[in-house]
Amino acid sequence: MTLDQFFWVLGRVSGLSSFAALSISLVTGVAIRSGLLGPLAANRALKSAHEFTAILWIPLGGLHVVSLLFDQTARVSPLDVVVPFLSGYDAVGRLALGLGTIAFDLFALVAITGWLRGRMERRAWTWIHRLAYLAFAVMFLHAVLGGSDFSSPEVSALTWSTAFALGVLSLARVLWGRLPAR
Repeated sequence: MTLDQFFWVLGRVSGLSSFAALSISLVTGVAIRSGLLGPLAANRALKSAHEFTAILWIPLGGLHVVSLLFDQTARVSPLDVVVPFLSGYDAVGRLALGLGTIAFDLFALVAITGWLRGRMERRAWTWIHRLAYLAFAVMFLHAVLGGSDFSSPEVSALTWSTAFALGVLSLARVLWGRLPAR
């Protein structure tokens, strides 16, 4: 395996792992606050999984970005990971990379304010935390448009299943309300 192939594989694996961590974090987060899962909402393990994966994505997402910077095939520049939609890719590739930049920034904002929760006004924290849903949608589009792994039926099925589960739980929360914070 060449060094370039190594960075390409590392970029794919870290991207998928970051997606998995964020998916688990969002699904468990909405499950905790929705009444749909009943007694599971008070489960400490579920809350711990949410909190752990809300942090786990950070090094995985960072590794994804850094590995793509070193991958000569990807041709991602440091500016591309900070300013969306500037890459030299075609329109779809530029959109995919730009969406990845936006998703990373949104998730970083949600993570940072998660750590600052006790120091923020509750209403402001809640609205910023809800940006995770928008960030997930943006990340999902980034993965669909730019992810070469979607040709794999396993990856595609897991990704679409996660999006579906998050959609069902979110809809249940909107329709039936939420549990009080614990």
